[in-house]
Amino acid sequence: MSLVSLKETITISISVKDRHASAEWYKSMLGFDTIYHADEAGWSELQTNTKGVTIGLGEHTKPAPGNCVPVFGVADLDTARQKLEQAKVRFDGDTDVVEGMVKTATFHDPDGNAMMLAEDLTGGS
Repeated sequence: MSLVSLKETITISISVKDRHASAEWYKSMLGFDTIYHADEAGWSELQTNTKGVTIGLGEHTKPAPGNCVPVFGVADLDTARQKLEQAKVRFDGDTDVVEGMVKTATFHDPDGNAMMLAEDLTGGS
């Protein structure tokens, strides 16, 4: 049994220069649909053709190609983080909260690969 109970969702976070242009590219090239653009948070999310898997586009002035971060959905981020920290899993800083939208925390596997936990605060799934 695992320490953390994950939801049946995963978001693959990708660093891009222009979220809106990238969303159009993913739509025309791969058939992904835009779920939403959160301009105030510099984030867009796209539905892939795979159930439960989305692409998140994080806007950066200097994107880091190859810096792809899987984002695992959890029902209760604080509890999940506490359990992982007790198991000596390393996190980057504090939990980030965008009120009414999402709560996230970045952590690393033993080889230093970044991953993220995310709790949906919209009242959706």
